Amino acid sequence: MTVAPAGLGLSTTIDALRLHDWRLGPGQPTLVTDQFSAADFHLIVDDRADVHISSKDGRFYLGRFPNGRSGTDGEGWAIAVAGTGGVPGYRMTFDTETPADIVAAAVARVLATSHRV
Repeated sequence: MTVAPAGLGLSTTIDALRLHDWRLGPGQPTLVTDQFSAADFHLIVDDRADVHISSKDGRFYLGRFPNGRSGTDGEGWAIAVAGTGGVPGYRMTFDTETPADIVAAAVARVLATSHRV
């Protein structure tokens, strides 16, 4: 039998209130960078140890900024795909503490949507 709560609020259980263990910290950036082949992408490591990867056609870009991208508030990753004449592109950013496996999942999905024309 279910009884409606007497006052305002949410009905829950003790189990639902238990803490979760969430992945924290930047993790292994190679989970992201290992998804790119030299045959299809250019890789540059600059003097700040930032990593820049771009597709050979120039329409995809990934930036890794371990100490934060200059001029931003802690941007650690940037993914950008250039649009075409009729369809705009898009850009995603993640902060320096975003786990690399989360960024790797986003990159994998972006790469899975591409195809040669």
